[in-house]
Amino acid sequence: MEITAKTDNFLKAIMKYADDQRNEMHSEVDKLKEEKIKEAEKKAAFDSEKLIKDKLEAKKNEQTGILAKNTQEGQRKLFVERVEMTENIFKKAEEKLIEYTKTSAYSEKLTESAKEIAALFGKESCVLYVNERDLKAADKIKAFFGGEAEVKADKSVKIGGLKGYCENLRIVADETLDSKLADQREWFIENSNLSVL
Repeated sequence: MEITAKTDNFLKAIMKYADDQRNEMHSEVDKLKEEKIKEAEKKAAFDSEKLIKDKLEAKKNEQTGILAKNTQEGQRKLFVERVEMTENIFKKAEEKLIEYTKTSAYSEKLTESAKEIAALFGKESCVLYVNERDLKAADKIKAFFGGEAEVKADKSVKIGGLKGYCENLRIVADETLDSKLADQREWFIENSNLSVL
């Protein structure tokens, strides 16, 4: 009996040791499992956050690109519209100036321009350029010049006025309505608030 008791005690000790080992292993497995789950959760949170940041950054870049494209297209349309407005304004001004060339006030202005250019050229020979409509005033224009003066039609004078060239003095005097209107274009663009920045 004593052997059986010793054997029973021995078996109980082995069983207890096995149970302790199993419990310890379960505890370690649970602990390891818990650590792995925490690591996986941490990694998942990090990966999710990174994915969200990347998606947000990509969306932000996409929206910035769309905004830049829309802004550029808007500025282009605005530029075209402003150029068209400016062209329409100057076309109407040109039409009014052409109407002005049919008045007696214009004839007087043409005479004044001839006097000013004649004073500049003195007794030097020159060539004077006018719109074809103004050739009828050629004799009246030449009368102001001390030197020989030739009056010619010039297609570049579309509206009216007088342009003179003295070869000896190497001077061009431009009193045309065309050049005066062209000079106003730059002033108009700067002061009309129609420029595109």
